[in-house]
Amino acid sequence: MNIPHLPVLRFGRSYESLDKLEIKDHRSGELMARVSTINAGILRKDFRKLGEARAALRKFSVAQLIELSAKAGEYFLNGTLPFGDQGHTQNADEYVETLSATSGLPHVMVRRNMAKIHYSLTHLAEVLNGLSRGLDLSILDTGFGEQFGTKLSFFPTGQALGLVMPSNSPAVNSLWLPAIALKTPVVIKPGREEPWTPWRLIQAFIAAGVPAQAFGFYPTDHEGAGEILKSCGRALIFGDKATTQQYANNPAIQLHGPGWSKILVGDDCIENWREYIDVMAASISDNGGRSCINASAIVVPKYADEIADALAQKLGPIEPAKNDDPDARLSGFANVKMADFIDAQIEDGLQTPGATDATAKYRNEVAQASSLCSPEKHRLEACATARKVVFDGGTYLRPTIVLCDSFQHPLANKEFLCPYASVVQVPQAKMLEQIGYSLAVTAITKDAAFIDQLSAFPEIERLNIGPVSTMKISWDQPHEGNMFEFLWQRRSIERAW
Repeated sequence: MNIPHLPVLRFGRSYESLDKLEIKDHRSGELMARVSTINAGILRKDFRKLGEARAALRKFSVAQLIELSAKAGEYFLNGTLPFGDQGHTQNADEYVETLSATSGLPHVMVRRNMAKIHYSLTHLAEVLNGLSRGLDLSILDTGFGEQFGTKLSFFPTGQALGLVMPSNSPAVNSLWLPAIALKTPVVIKPGREEPWTPWRLIQAFIAAGVPAQAFGFYPTDHEGAGEILKSCGRALIFGDKATTQQYANNPAIQLHGPGWSKILVGDDCIENWREYIDVMAASISDNGGRSCINASAIVVPKYADEIADALAQKLGPIEPAKNDDPDARLSGFANVKMADFIDAQIEDGLQTPGATDATAKYRNEVAQASSLCSPEKHRLEACATARKVVFDGGTYLRPTIVLCDSFQHPLANKEFLCPYASVVQVPQAKMLEQIGYSLAVTAITKDAAFIDQLSAFPEIERLNIGPVSTMKISWDQPHEGNMFEFLWQRRSIERAW
């Protein structure tokens, strides 16, 4: 059998390395593809060509690149594209099946992520209009111009955009898509279990007419990732707090770590809490709970016990399903050790007084033990708790709602790669003192004074007022930073001619 091979893409040149990763189906162990990997030395050599990569994009206007990006969106969503360098191709259905097999995301979630990426690419003019605050983007073609009654000039902040990508959710690739229209080459270190989306996007851009020289695809090790972050001028890194914190004081690196997103209910709306259970549950569980904008805490001034129980009743019975089940709501773990670690962390946290797993009694452990924990060898290790289960060869974590007595409890402000949230009772007047940093906050309130406080609170990056899912995202607004301002900076200019 001819196994697909994904080469390193070195700004228009394919390269097969002696060192390769084998990417396997997380359930069956079937080999899906081999991926060439390189070391930091090759990256340092190739980075001498970043000027050429940028020059390849400078031949186009921003308007032309926006048009080509829209074509790339159609190729990505519907096209049959090259899949490696051994003559293989991959259509959209095959992409869905491959990504699902190696990442654990069910087909329905992969398709939703595809739709988000397609929307971003096909609405790039609107996205850039929002991020640039209505700038006439042709000013970037010449470097200067006049608009809003003033002289304007912009310069690129780096030679390229470096990307150290995760494996948890394909839609995070939407963050870097504006870079191409902004004439910035990309250098991508893909996630180990998810090279498929960056590869397919690159092939879609090339099919649309964007020069291959604008793309670097570099599966590499920790040292290589560091070289990408150091040498491109601008970079994005995804990871946990320990990974991202070391770059916290480097303005050239945009950090995408835990979101600690939350739903707050005000005093004026809490009596109607039953009306908001659906939006709370969706915020916690959509996309398998894997997103940084999934709600990981529900903060209420009263009725915490009742709300935790209602959420537990709604989410607790959710079980794994076949990958191609259109109603699948949980994602499997390609890295079983990660599932073990998360399950152990929750169990350890529950040993601290002040927390109760509200979902435990709704997981139907008996039915699970008989129907989900097969074959026999998995019965003890997978069914020791009802949270972690084995189904169809894959390992899953079922939803967990934890009622915490305060934000001081170790499980109150935690985020995990599964549907997890705490429910914490805090007086409205003390909420902003206690919640800490939050990437997304949905505030269910009509209290004008409280809304003013929320609007002025600097630790919230995305604010939704009313019963809006924390998962709602508008790419024409900043998300952990503004990509336009990250890649282009305004300078003062005067011209005598």
